[in-house]
Amino acid sequence: MKTKFLILNCIFLLSIFFVSCKKESNKLPVNVPTLEVKAQNHNWYYFTENGFFPVEKPKFAPQCPSVPWTEAVRISSANSVNTKNGETQGFAVVNRLGILSFQNNKFDLSKDITLFSDKTAGNLVFYEDTPLFSVYKSTFFNDSIQNATYKNDNSLHLFLVQFDTNTKISYPIINCNNITNEENSEVTDFYWDGQNWTCSIKSVSNYKNNFSYIQWKPNIPLLSISPSNASASISVEESNVEKFRELQAQKDFEQAPERIKKLLSGFSNSKSFSIELKNIGGISPRNYQNQVATFKEKELKAKGILAESWSCILFEDGTLFIEGALPGKHILREGKPVAIRLPKLPGGFVYSDFVISGSTLYAAWEETDFYSIKRSGFLVVDLDKTLYNKLI
Repeated sequence: MKTKFLILNCIFLLSIFFVSCKKESNKLPVNVPTLEVKAQNHNWYYFTENGFFPVEKPKFAPQCPSVPWTEAVRISSANSVNTKNGETQGFAVVNRLGILSFQNNKFDLSKDITLFSDKTAGNLVFYEDTPLFSVYKSTFFNDSIQNATYKNDNSLHLFLVQFDTNTKISYPIINCNNITNEENSEVTDFYWDGQNWTCSIKSVSNYKNNFSYIQWKPNIPLLSISPSNASASISVEESNVEKFRELQAQKDFEQAPERIKKLLSGFSNSKSFSIELKNIGGISPRNYQNQVATFKEKELKAKGILAESWSCILFEDGTLFIEGALPGKHILREGKPVAIRLPKLPGGFVYSDFVISGSTLYAAWEETDFYSIKRSGFLVVDLDKTLYNKLI
């Protein structure tokens, strides 16, 4: 209890600091052609524990209690993937709810109460165009992990899950007990580089919490593995915290791909920001940081997707940069960047992640309170009407 009190006290003090930082001006300077999303070109949706529903604006979404981000209904991870017919499909992991699938301007939710209702879900990656994600129970915020049955049944400690795009069902691939002998363990995070999976494992006991790190890779095709055969179908070796941190460390923005540096060249010398960059249909994201401002200025966060014919970056304030050509469309401004200002969110709200499917943009939004989340949902933007019908 004393440790938890100290942690919560630190969180409270830090929250005061960050609230004060929000008073600083953080609007991105944009020196490329900039478009506004018109009212007729977008629609809003909000989440509940039962699904998603349309709403006129996020501020009109029903109020809900503030809960830790690990327990909140929110889009925790999203990315797009190229389909075999040359189109782009999007997927999003909705924590505590299910998987959202986006196909052009159509979208649907595949709910899974059994899998999602009491677990934290995220870390979306792709293996042979199949969405994979991880689930775990937070030992700090989730009281259900103390349940005796849960502690004693290793089959309940799930880890890696695949989403079958045909059946719209999520299937476990590997449980935590397939990669560690420690009891009552959860894989709290992982990094996949395309071959090796490096995992952070938290083991809980009445005496202390212990972290360990392992690296594994499949000996047979990954999608043919299940918890029943996983232990005999993968190779596991020990890793360490230094390697895990190195894989997830923020690299200097100068090390980012050239297309991304070109996309953001208009302000990279004047603003502090960090980007979680994903390859379309790819491995775990890479992190880059552009640190140029004083300590008092809040660092803006962004998510990015790098595709073969286009790249896109969305900042939390709703400034979106895009270059290239979406599937079936002409190249924008001869390959030069274009900026879009998404509809402004109320104070305390941010844009958090996005996908593009066809010529439709889906941008996640959420109401934040430092480490907690209140309301959340997503915005649907018609890029045909916003982007391609303009002379730019």
